[in-house]
Amino acid sequence: MVTTLSGAGAGLGVDIRDGFSLALKHLNNKFGNLPVEVISGDDQQNPDAAKQLVDKLVKKDKVDMMTGIVFSNVMLAVGPSIFNSKTYFISANAGPSQYAGEQCNPYFFNVAWQNDNLHEAVGKHVFEKGFKNVALVAPNYPAGKDALTGFKRYYKGKVADEIYTKLGQLDYGAELAQIRALKPDAVYIFLPGGMGINFIKQFVDAGLSKNAQLFGPGFSADEDIIKAVGAPMLGMFNASQWGHDMENPQNKRFVADFVKEYGRLPSLYASQGYDAAMLMDSAVRGVKDKIEDKDALGKALKAANFKSVRGDFKFNNNQYPIQNYYARVIGKDAQGRITNRTLGTVFTNHGDAYASACKMK
Repeated sequence: MVTTLSGAGAGLGVDIRDGFSLALKHLNNKFGNLPVEVISGDDQQNPDAAKQLVDKLVKKDKVDMMTGIVFSNVMLAVGPSIFNSKTYFISANAGPSQYAGEQCNPYFFNVAWQNDNLHEAVGKHVFEKGFKNVALVAPNYPAGKDALTGFKRYYKGKVADEIYTKLGQLDYGAELAQIRALKPDAVYIFLPGGMGINFIKQFVDAGLSKNAQLFGPGFSADEDIIKAVGAPMLGMFNASQWGHDMENPQNKRFVADFVKEYGRLPSLYASQGYDAAMLMDSAVRGVKDKIEDKDALGKALKAANFKSVRGDFKFNNNQYPIQNYYARVIGKDAQGRITNRTLGTVFTNHGDAYASACKMK
């Protein structure tokens, strides 16, 4: 498990790790009948640090499967080393458009979503709600570009401006002045981890929430952000492929046990870490523990014969999910906690825009 455990994105890696660990606990620390040894490393949100870790895991430790990477620029940097070693990577987050389309690879499975997808769902929701002039904010890196491309694919109103920030930026004075001058009726942000926490606080403190409705993907409005920001999050709309209030047996067990284990509500990152482990287990069971048969293991991963916390789960031809996406709003639950409530379905059985370019044999 190579993931981000330090810096502004640490909360995301911690949630993936904790969700994965809970799944292992539910599986008695086995995939199929084989005991699991997890070797973890912090990529520090740095492609060079990640490459060193990956090379060690592949060459020295000879790991059977890998997971954990949060950020797409890191994933794109380490992908070639992983794929050349014929090691299966089950992504619990990073879903770059490159690996969904022409650079799709039999050794890359994404159990989360393709980068554009949550943004597409919000774009559709914002347009249907009648907002006509939206300012867009995202970091200047691959997933930031995918984010705004996805939003614009389904939002057909006017884009006031596209504002790209530095990755890891925490002060948004200049951007907020820009937004104030634009006078949009809505603002859409994709700012993962600590970036989003700071932006939302500064957005509300600057009084901009009085005239512009704030929207984001699930990751910019999830439990980790809510915990850090608090009341200013109330009323923010977002989209996700999962919610802690989804009614299915595996999700109820996951949420209850996560709260018991870690003392906090799980985020979508935690749900993705959990599903990554359950997918791996299903593949090992599918090959009856004979994981040295790489082709068979790949087919068993593709079959996705496991119960996801989202309900039904299946892979597209490019090994990214086909799944539902939901609108959510942040409010107070029956216990008075500020949290997400699922409103309804935006997309049913939604694939990504790049799958047709994937010519995987």
